[in-house]
Amino acid sequence: MPRPHFAIVVLLLSALISPVFPAAATAADSAGTAAVCDHQPALNAQAPPGAVVVDPAVDGDLSIRTLTAPAGTTFWLPPGTHRLAADEFGQVIPKDGNVYLGAPGAVLDGRGLNRAAFTQQAKDVVIRGLTIQNFVAPQDQGVVNHDSGEHWVIENNTIQHNKGAALMAGVRQEVRANCLRDNGQYGMNAYRPDNAITGLLVEGNEVSGNNVDDWETRSPGCGCSGGIKFWAVNGADIRGNWIHHNHGPGLWADTNDNDFLIEDNVIEDNENEAIFYEISYNVVIRHNAIRRNNVVAGGRRAARGDNFPSAAIYLSESGGEPRVPARTDLVDIYGNDFEDNWSAITLWENADRFCNSPANTSTASCTKLVADRTLCAAPGIESRPLYDDCRWKTQRVEIHSNTFSFDPARPGCAGLCGRMAVVSNYGTYPSWSPYRGTLVQEAITRDQDNYWFSNDYVGPWTFVTGDVSRTLTPAEWQSAPWYKDDCSSFDGVTPNC
Repeated sequence: MPRPHFAIVVLLLSALISPVFPAAATAADSAGTAAVCDHQPALNAQAPPGAVVVDPAVDGDLSIRTLTAPAGTTFWLPPGTHRLAADEFGQVIPKDGNVYLGAPGAVLDGRGLNRAAFTQQAKDVVIRGLTIQNFVAPQDQGVVNHDSGEHWVIENNTIQHNKGAALMAGVRQEVRANCLRDNGQYGMNAYRPDNAITGLLVEGNEVSGNNVDDWETRSPGCGCSGGIKFWAVNGADIRGNWIHHNHGPGLWADTNDNDFLIEDNVIEDNENEAIFYEISYNVVIRHNAIRRNNVVAGGRRAARGDNFPSAAIYLSESGGEPRVPARTDLVDIYGNDFEDNWSAITLWENADRFCNSPANTSTASCTKLVADRTLCAAPGIESRPLYDDCRWKTQRVEIHSNTFSFDPARPGCAGLCGRMAVVSNYGTYPSWSPYRGTLVQEAITRDQDNYWFSNDYVGPWTFVTGDVSRTLTPAEWQSAPWYKDDCSSFDGVTPNC
């Protein structure tokens, strides 16, 4: 049934809730403060008082100086190229509170030999003003903070041309104003085996050209590429970044991420999704400029005859969940400017993907609502609460106050660029699944509190709902039985609400 005045009610509630988050500004232009690559400020021109000056010709490399100095030492690297020991395990192992400062022109070079630059789990380490390049981290590993130490502050560095990830994330890590470009796999990989990362800040960075090794081709289905990949992070603020031209998604949150705020970013020209939020919870995505994303991947999909509505923002089995503590209990997408992407937003829930299902590619993971995944099996899963709690649900999604525009004359669109979708598949697998048939299709479209309202559309938009074979006009999308986009405008036609 339609919900009269729903938009007005939610906007009033949003006004009450919004002070939980810091005030948002309009998304910066891509030529603004986040354009840091080749524009880093000239920091650390002189060694600060008490700093250890690292002169490799006299004192040995940075790893040796770190080994012999006490915790809390500040090291200053003068201009020039600095190298580590000539074997693959040459690395710097910081101590608690160490600070590493690079003068303008200071380069730490792995020479295509060293795997990692800064490793182990010291706390409160600062790395500022360095260029770190040519390290050869293995797949899914990183060059800086290789072992995800706690509260590292990594800022104003250029980390480029490395294998693996430029850096790894740790608890309360601050990643600010870095150039993370042209790395083999990721600009940053946010993962710890104990799933303990919380309080992550990623602010004012330029993240571009990553996944040069094309991991999805080398290892099909690995889910291991893009600008930044997050795994089981509980609390992340991602704001004011320029994330562009990555060979994969710009931002990819995968498996039990929660409590994200993604705001004031410019996310553009990524080959796949701008934001891919997968089997995760509770996120606010607001005030971002999202431009020309997913054009490469969407075009490839269409060329092989696949009409699935891949999109700039792809929510896959992800939703708001009040029982998982966070700053919001919604997926709240508002105040964003979408321009010339290959489709806008797709809400998807795979009927066959749930905890303990053979169709769940995150095989060792269960939802945050079930402690023992073996409970998600017949016959218990057929009854509540397991029937509900064994699924990652695309639910409680609110998409409002955004602008969606595209140029239908742009080459290669084939009528598929201007789409919005809320879809599922017909459940078939496994044989003991209680979600077979159209149950999930009906739930995601009608019963799980997914609403569009108060948006502005420019261009000939179409809408896909239920399953991928059903395409609606704006009038059909707004009418029974779907009732989407209350109080929205299409090509400047003022809504009557």
